[in-house]
Amino acid sequence: MTETSGPTFIKLGQWASTRRDIFPKDFCDRFSKLHVQVRPHSWSHTKQCLRRAFGEEWRRVFVFESKEPVGSGCVAQVYRGWARADRVEDPVFQILVEEMDKEGLLEAWEIPGLKAVTGALKRLWTSRMQDEAREKPQWREDAETEKENLIPVAIKVVHPGVRRQVEMDLLLMKAGSWVLSCLPGLQWLSLSEVVEEFEKLMTKQIDLRFEAKNIEHFRRNFRDVEYIKFPTPLRPFVTRSILVETFEESEPISNYLKSDIPADVKQKIARMGVDTLLKMVFVDNFVHGDLHPGNILVQSRAPPPDPGESVGEAQGKTQGKTTLTDLWDTVVVSNRPDPSPFQLVLLDAGIVSQLSEHDRSNFKAVFTAVVLRQGERVAELILNHARANECQDVPLFKQEMAQLVDHALSDTLALGKIQVADLLSRVFGLLIKHKVKLESNFASMVFAIMVLEGLGRSLDPNLDILDLAKPLLLRNSASLL
Repeated sequence: MTETSGPTFIKLGQWASTRRDIFPKDFCDRFSKLHVQVRPHSWSHTKQCLRRAFGEEWRRVFVFESKEPVGSGCVAQVYRGWARADRVEDPVFQILVEEMDKEGLLEAWEIPGLKAVTGALKRLWTSRMQDEAREKPQWREDAETEKENLIPVAIKVVHPGVRRQVEMDLLLMKAGSWVLSCLPGLQWLSLSEVVEEFEKLMTKQIDLRFEAKNIEHFRRNFRDVEYIKFPTPLRPFVTRSILVETFEESEPISNYLKSDIPADVKQKIARMGVDTLLKMVFVDNFVHGDLHPGNILVQSRAPPPDPGESVGEAQGKTQGKTTLTDLWDTVVVSNRPDPSPFQLVLLDAGIVSQLSEHDRSNFKAVFTAVVLRQGERVAELILNHARANECQDVPLFKQEMAQLVDHALSDTLALGKIQVADLLSRVFGLLIKHKVKLESNFASMVFAIMVLEGLGRSLDPNLDILDLAKPLLLRNSASLL
């Protein structure tokens, strides 16, 4: 029923599934799967948006692969196309073109050892002659340009009428929350505050400038991490209704769940994902709020391993490569280290979570107390941080929390790894039982950990996210507790 109720109620269902401190587990599990494909809007609306944002000259900059979008969500739809870099003065375009040219040269002239230098030089000459004779490509949509100046882009366009519909839906939600808050059993939830929090989130979701800003923030945070990649927003073409960013050729991470994928490849990808989340949560305090599998892609930067071959063996094939860089009349021979064979590409950064410095310290302290088996301390920290608290029996709450943490860690000793998602799910059940509501971003960060651990365990059943977090948590444990 929610899937036919418009973008606001779809997003509300998705967001509500992250508030496991408020809603029952079955409700959250059901609505966490609410990722729907919405009927796309017309091509004429897309053209109208482009014309309104960039004028009639938009055709001189963009080339669309098709008038049909590659995906359509409840707020916007996405097209695949190209941007003509030579038509744009912004330096970011020229940098992208230069990077693409460098990557092309490096990929073209990588050879295993110096024995192939002569053959590579011959291929270089042949390739040049073929390039000169090759005809210029023709494009479908008003295209009279050379491919070398085109940058692959994803063009996201907000659906027509979304803002007005969201405003009306939010008015209905506010009225409904006021009525429900009058019921004695629901007063502790402060539903009016819940709707206000959701209103802030939804307002940013329908303004694509916020998503571009978030992506740029993530790119700065991960600029030195080679295995994580975010699209590049192309700032001349970012408005409330349109977001143009680089198109990242990748495949869904779900493709790597197949049984024929080598186990060490799965383990490597799972570890990359967990390390990324831990950095977001405990280092950067800037967490992607929608890390479901559809928003996590994998780029392979090396040939896939042969059946039965480990990723280490596949990497060994490429070690000791020699790079030939053609500089007009000179060929420079150099060695370079092999990059990570995979990159994770993270999409759809419209929702992010951040904590105040006090709340961040409290968040770390909660997880540190779990690691140190201090269940009652976990309860105290949560009560101190609670947004709303009608706990009638604090000693019982502390006792049950201590038993829960101790039981989880006792199972860990027997099984060799802790089930963090299961532990956190039980913690949320305890919060509902004792009427303790967390601050929204606090709950969202906890949910992000649960989601990514579930995906990580699908790739690597032995993954222990809490064990991997210990170095970050225990570094300053004395000051946290």
